[in-house]
Amino acid sequence: MVHIDFTLTYIELYLIVINIFSFTLYSFDKLQAIREDKNISRVPELKLLLSTLIGGTIGSILAMLFFRHKIKKFSFLWKFVVVILLQIVLIAICNEMNLL
Repeated sequence: MVHIDFTLTYIELYLIVINIFSFTLYSFDKLQAIREDKNISRVPELKLLLSTLIGGTIGSILAMLFFRHKIKKFSFLWKFVVVILLQIVLIAICNEMNLL
């Protein structure tokens, strides 16, 4: 019998969960945006960007591309790019300090 040892580290598990959450959050906001009832509350951009900042970048990008959500809104896109640049800087700092 073949045994495959497959384990995830806590950080890998966290990234999977936060990306699924981020994808779901962006998807939910898109559904709210296309509903005919305009009195429905939407997900605030700050929450969308925060889910991206704390590790949901891949899920956010996939949802934005898949649902064509927020891709034409320049005011959101430049904030999104700033969040990604901030992540890159934080990862570089953590890597330099041997925290990763």
